[in-house]
Amino acid sequence: MKDSNIGLKGNVHSIETFGAFDGPGIRYVVFFQGCALKCKFCHNRDTWATTENKLMTADEIIADYKKYKAFYKGGGITASGGEATFQLEFVTELFKKAKEQGIHTCLDTSAGTYRENRQEAFDELLKYTDLVLLDIKHIDNEEHKWLVGAPNTNILAFAKHLSDLKIPTRLRYVLLPTINSQDHYVLRLREFIDTLENMVGIDVLPYHKAGIKKWEAMGIPYELNHISEPSKDLVLHVENLLKTNYNYMKI
Repeated sequence: MKDSNIGLKGNVHSIETFGAFDGPGIRYVVFFQGCALKCKFCHNRDTWATTENKLMTADEIIADYKKYKAFYKGGGITASGGEATFQLEFVTELFKKAKEQGIHTCLDTSAGTYRENRQEAFDELLKYTDLVLLDIKHIDNEEHKWLVGAPNTNILAFAKHLSDLKIPTRLRYVLLPTINSQDHYVLRLREFIDTLENMVGIDVLPYHKAGIKKWEAMGIPYELNHISEPSKDLVLHVENLLKTNYNYMKI
């Protein structure tokens, strides 16, 4: 691995210095440029491109984090995106340097870049990762292909690998009415996560339309205009299906 001091840089889309929804506590969230998935409901459509935005070294990010570290008691650094693992080597360097200074690290990922032939590189990152926020968009492979433009097989394989390594992981499920909200899909997802031994939480995230303006600003048609935001009752129903008698709820 290159040393960040001799040229390894991350392509950063933006940084949020007071993130409250991207891991425990108050977080310093780095949104990386580039994504392997093409989610029809993406609220960060402007992060897909791999063109250079703001290039930063790991040392520069750590130095910027330290400006606000008084706010991060119980928090730390979260790598998000786009897709953080699109820049796997750089995020590994960043997390390694963070752990050297006792900073909690959180990886927010959809795992679209995971492949078995890259497992060694992913394992190097996971050595320095305290928590994974894992998005599973859809449990059905064909529906997943339609929704995000890629299969879910590698994503589910990554979930199992995290379980084998006992890496603490929170499931994040964006709830899209009529797309992945049906009971038969939710119960299949529950059946899958019941096979995992590392889940420390489940977050059902209601689909929202706030990101549509980014698509419009970029002049790109948004396919899911007809999808409504889920009702509170639907969110509670899906939460019950996923959480009732789940292992981590018993701890």
